Amino acid sequence: MKEGGLDGIYFAVFVGQGERSPGGNERARKEALMICDTIDAVLARHPEEMEMATKASDLERIARQGKRAIYLGMENGYPIGNDLGMLDTFYMRGVRYVTLCHSYNNDICDSSTDTSEYGGLSPFGEEVVARMNDLGMMVDLSHASDATFLDVIGMSRAPVIASHSCARALCDNPRNLSDELLLKLKENGGVIQMCILSAYVKTPAPNPGRDSARQAIRTKYGSYYDLDEADKDAYLEEWMDLDRKFPPELATVKDAVDHIDHMAKLMGIDHVGIGTDFDGVKGGNAVMWR
Repeated sequence: MKEGGLDGIYFAVFVGQGERSPGGNERARKEALMICDTIDAVLARHPEEMEMATKASDLERIARQGKRAIYLGMENGYPIGNDLGMLDTFYMRGVRYVTLCHSYNNDICDSSTDTSEYGGLSPFGEEVVARMNDLGMMVDLSHASDATFLDVIGMSRAPVIASHSCARALCDNPRNLSDELLLKLKENGGVIQMCILSAYVKTPAPNPGRDSARQAIRTKYGSYYDLDEADKDAYLEEWMDLDRKFPPELATVKDAVDHIDHMAKLMGIDHVGIGTDFDGVKGGNAVMWR
């Protein structure tokens, strides 16, 4: 951050989707609070270098002191479970945006990469969005299904964000946003921040052998987020080994800039940012771009 002149950054309080049960929700809540505690401890050890930020105006004040501003966002609303009061708890801990879901549905809404369970937001999800508006927490729609996106746009009293998504017109991935959704986001006054993971920047060429191998790993292990640490390591080792057996054709910087150009021309530059999903996967440098 120092070398690059980056004054502030969002640290993600990320908990992967697990079992939706009282026990699963409690584990997710504890993990998210542990991550908050860890970030607090790091900040306390380096008070001359970084400081927690909770308002937009904090960035300039902290930067003038020669420090880095650390904001918190929660990726995946799973730690909220079905307890609306947890939003207030995480807001008090400094969280200023929540990505409503991740790769699977949760009690809040449908994910773009799961089945249609609610047809968008759940009734509880509607309460979540309303409370986030009340608190001043940004609603993040990356990972959300199209129906969830439209439900939130229809009810949010504040602009929303898509913190790490790209243009579906250039890369046909369900996590990306269609031109129709991008224009809805513009009407809302919101911002999309592009993702640089290759699979969301450039549509991979068909590779049946790789696809079959990936499905075999999923079948062998089941849901990654339900595994213990040893099995997670084994899963990732086998998964990453597929990139060696089936080398991916990675997106280029030009491919990434094409997304920025497309979205800026469609929406206007004020609605386009660069979110990156900077550390989105273990060993992520291998799958970002060339």
